[in-house]
Amino acid sequence: MVINKYLAETVGMYILVGIGSMGILAVTATDGPLVVTVAFAFGLALLAGIYAVGHVSGGHFNPAVTLAAFLDKRVDFTDLIGYWIGQIVGALLASVTILAVTDQATVQSTYTRLGRGVEVWEGFLAEAVLTAIFVLVILSSTRYAVKVAGMAISLTYVAIHLAAIPITGASVNPARSLGPAVIGNDAPDLWVYLVAPLVGAVVGWALYRLFRSDEVSD
Repeated sequence: MVINKYLAETVGMYILVGIGSMGILAVTATDGPLVVTVAFAFGLALLAGIYAVGHVSGGHFNPAVTLAAFLDKRVDFTDLIGYWIGQIVGALLASVTILAVTDQATVQSTYTRLGRGVEVWEGFLAEAVLTAIFVLVILSSTRYAVKVAGMAISLTYVAIHLAAIPITGASVNPARSLGPAVIGNDAPDLWVYLVAPLVGAVVGWALYRLFRSDEVSD
């Protein structure tokens, strides 16, 4: 059923934001290494989501990824909207779960924020560039290296977090930031996290088209 694809995106997004957010809270509770813990929490959560329901929807779990897939004609406009709705719902439900077992202030702490001294334009550029890299890896690996695509995508997501947590909190995913923003009722510079990844998705898709080889079938 078509609806299963959208539900799969909801479940995958729930896993991503839920486990990732809990990784942030684990650092707070234990004074553990912030960057490493959060990077692997989100990266492994993405891997879990891909292997849990990726076979149903393709495992986007990110509006920017779905936009790139739409531009590459891997999904149609109906799926674009359906996936986006599913992804946003999944992120909201994950943050509601965090709220249910903690409080609103704790949910706020899982929101992505610009690092100290980072200007808005710098954060925008970082999110756009890293999303472009992420999308390029996703489009290429799911075409040319299908057997290891899940691992390649997840490890790239880990790398992005290791690099960008001090700068932007490492979102590269509008829904990932939107969930905590809405449920936590605190969203400084939210537009950066909504717009920059979508811009990055377009750039990543353009790079993929530039380097694409027609020798491999879709």
